[in-house]
Amino acid sequence: MYLGLDLGTSEIKVVIIDDKGQLVASEGEPLTVQRPHPQWSEQDPAQWWAATNRAVGRLRARHTDLWAGIRAIGLSGQMHGAVLLDARDNVLRPAILWNDTRSAQECEQLTRLAPELHQIAGNLAMPGFTAPKLLWVAKHEPEIFARVKTVLLPKDYLRLMMSGEKVSDMSDAAGTLWLDVAKRDWSDSLLGACGLTRDHMPALVEGSAPSATLKTDVAREWGLPPSVVIAGGGGDNAASAVGIGAVNTGDAFISLGTSGVIFAVNECFRPNPQSAVHAFCHALPGRWHQMSVMLTAASALRWLCQILHTDEPTLLAEVAALSLEEQRRAPIFLPYLSGERTPHNDPVASGSFHGLTHSTERASLGYAVLEGVAFGLDDGLAVMKQAGSHIEQFSLIGGGARSPWWAQLIADVVAVPVVTHRDGAAGGALGAARLGWLAAGGNEADVCRKPAIHTRFTAGTDRTEQLQHRLALYRLFYRQQVDARKLAL
Repeated sequence: MYLGLDLGTSEIKVVIIDDKGQLVASEGEPLTVQRPHPQWSEQDPAQWWAATNRAVGRLRARHTDLWAGIRAIGLSGQMHGAVLLDARDNVLRPAILWNDTRSAQECEQLTRLAPELHQIAGNLAMPGFTAPKLLWVAKHEPEIFARVKTVLLPKDYLRLMMSGEKVSDMSDAAGTLWLDVAKRDWSDSLLGACGLTRDHMPALVEGSAPSATLKTDVAREWGLPPSVVIAGGGGDNAASAVGIGAVNTGDAFISLGTSGVIFAVNECFRPNPQSAVHAFCHALPGRWHQMSVMLTAASALRWLCQILHTDEPTLLAEVAALSLEEQRRAPIFLPYLSGERTPHNDPVASGSFHGLTHSTERASLGYAVLEGVAFGLDDGLAVMKQAGSHIEQFSLIGGGARSPWWAQLIADVVAVPVVTHRDGAAGGALGAARLGWLAAGGNEADVCRKPAIHTRFTAGTDRTEQLQHRLALYRLFYRQQVDARKLAL
């Protein structure tokens, strides 16, 4: 048995897989995000650890028969977050998250200070990444910056609490803008541009390699032997790739979670920062990947449901009942509730509905949100194709993968077949468990098998022409938003 922990933005998920790679148990514990100012997004790392212990405790209590067989643990988590520790490993301030956009000016500063940034890190400086966050802290909270002894990524804070070790993996570290992504090692020059050195960074291991073992007190509290191995793990998307067997060149998936991600595996480092495509290390040795990221995906549906005082299943059922004509009359939605990354790199982009009338009903709003997210994914796919990714099929994972209606809509918009898997919603937690299995000596060919396809959605239906027309409007409305901001200045 192998345990996988995934530290998401809205939930900590814990799963167990058996020696055949089957998901046999899971638990989740919700998390909340604090937004004390516009463009800010923060969480208290103590909340992560408390939620982890609650989820682990429930999983252990409900599956005592499985628990005794756990041999290794894998970690996955939201990328880019900045956890700042002092010399005694105390947290200095709330963690600044991946969807925090306060550091736009610091991105410009970093690009000036490190002209080699694009070549080494393979990515544009964006507010979501870790490095600009530290420049922001240095400027606005200098007393805190002066006390920073270590910078950890979110999942690596959990590792510290579990093992006492400060370690990260290459896939997660690639999202900091401090990693030489081709060499899979920290870059002294990029760290220096932020007033940091290697001494501030955790050690690096491959995601499938052992990184630590459990501390005695944690092992006792969790009811596991201290010898249980903790794998290096991975950033949430790289771990998700391992979970659905996307480990070879040409494998690809779409993740519909808080954010929306298109992920494609590459055999080499293939950067293309000009189009805001990300190029990161994979969680497995000798592999890299390209990725497009939209900052708001399934979270837009959750946001709308909160406003309408309903839940996702209810609204999705109402959307699925709409006729083609009702879909045609629905508003156009721009899903930029937290700014946007690929392809716009626009931290101040905002969400909006276009075409509201007195006859607009909530099902039409729901349709517009699902469609707007699909259009955002298509924008990302377009620039990934320009960057050299050739994709013949997408696996669909994440919470949004539970909706077959949304899966078909995405297939129609991106004009690529989409397949779902029975355990697709497990995402990063499943991949983390597989990485734990590898760290315990598992064979990659056995561990990283592709799961059976549950449902296949073929691109192209009777609404294809209608969608192309609405996609053109969607892109027009974004350009109008940019023009309006220029006028406002």
